Amino acid sequence: MTAPAPITLFWFRRDLRLHDNHALFRALKDQGNVQPLFIFDRDILDKLEDVDDRRVSFIHDVISDLDAQIRSHGGSLWVEHGKPAEVIERITEQHPVKAVYVNSDHEPYGLARDKEVEDLLRAKGILMHSHLDHSIVAQSDVLKPDGNPYTVYTPYMRRWKERVRNSVIPAYASEDELAALAPAHEHTAIPSLDAMGFRNTAYTVPLARDPSVDLLRHYGDRRNFPGVEGTSRIGVHLRFGTVSVREMVRHAMRHSEVWLNELIWREFFMQILWHFPHVEQRAFRPAYDGITWRDDEASFLAWCEGRTGYPLVDAGMRELRATGFMHNRVRMVVASFLCKHLLIDWRWGEAWFARWLMDFELSSNNGNWQWASGSGCDAAPYFRVFNPSLQLQRFDPELVYVQRWVPEYGTSDQLQPIVEHRSARERAIATYKAALQ
Repeated sequence: MTAPAPITLFWFRRDLRLHDNHALFRALKDQGNVQPLFIFDRDILDKLEDVDDRRVSFIHDVISDLDAQIRSHGGSLWVEHGKPAEVIERITEQHPVKAVYVNSDHEPYGLARDKEVEDLLRAKGILMHSHLDHSIVAQSDVLKPDGNPYTVYTPYMRRWKERVRNSVIPAYASEDELAALAPAHEHTAIPSLDAMGFRNTAYTVPLARDPSVDLLRHYGDRRNFPGVEGTSRIGVHLRFGTVSVREMVRHAMRHSEVWLNELIWREFFMQILWHFPHVEQRAFRPAYDGITWRDDEASFLAWCEGRTGYPLVDAGMRELRATGFMHNRVRMVVASFLCKHLLIDWRWGEAWFARWLMDFELSSNNGNWQWASGSGCDAAPYFRVFNPSLQLQRFDPELVYVQRWVPEYGTSDQLQPIVEHRSARERAIATYKAALQ
């Protein structure tokens, strides 16, 4: 009886596409007989609070589509539900695995998970090959002249552009190599959402494609106005890798410097989390951990439910719950309101966004919340307190956005503000000043 041919595992994680997938391309080109694998990670899923989490439904649909694509090329996608190390160990006991290919992660959980799996594989004499795919530059590729990481965005951005524009952004078009997939085995059904403890949930996600040239050309003028279609809405696709960041950056370089700068902010926060992992739990600036926050659960609940009496804040919070999305300008306003008007710990808000945002990405969510609270790198100064009423006048002057989400605005049912802006601002500045001095 002929022994089965050794296989190379390609493990999908945050790179849910066949096209321009770096590690998949390398596995197909360098090894052949590649068996794709996806794991519904119980270490992540078991911590989710909602059985109808939109992101799980989205991933399940994407995996179903990937399975169909791979089968059309003569291969099969193995889909498992479990703890990654346990799944990988079982597969390597049941099949002759010669190598495992992955795209690298930068988050603390991902780094710890990959170390555990790599140690397990090394003990079996199996190499784990990791490649850069989720960002253009690796976390230590853009450093200051003294070798230390940048903690201010603008010089990081300039150095990033200098490095990237003086090199070629590769395209790892895997389509031509898909003939090197392992032949399809007997079909195994993808675990259902119900079997994993979730429900199928309606969600709306734009198609995974390049933003239109017209949108990008007007991006700088329209991006701050939530009542118009002025943003790319590509965040969820970058988060789960259903688009290639390399393609997005090339598109931005051709059509919008402003949008390119936003993509660079994403990589800036990635390298901050990688170099300073303490930010996951604590302030980037230690002095800000001395702020006396108000443990006001009633005010926090009013903020979560969009019942603060400030229309722009309430519109954003209601949009988040209803859609899993919130406009970027509004995210800044609601975050500032929580931290400064209500003096509630930024970590409460960060956790709420992590629960509801379809495009939640730890490094960006953490970086932006710390920016809003003043505790982060290159953050807004503590005495900068957004006036939500003026923000409404400036960025939604025709009330298109507010009337969509706060239909009672301007009627007798309109809520009264839970805090008064001037006194809340003074309280915040005094509290911050006392802690920092």
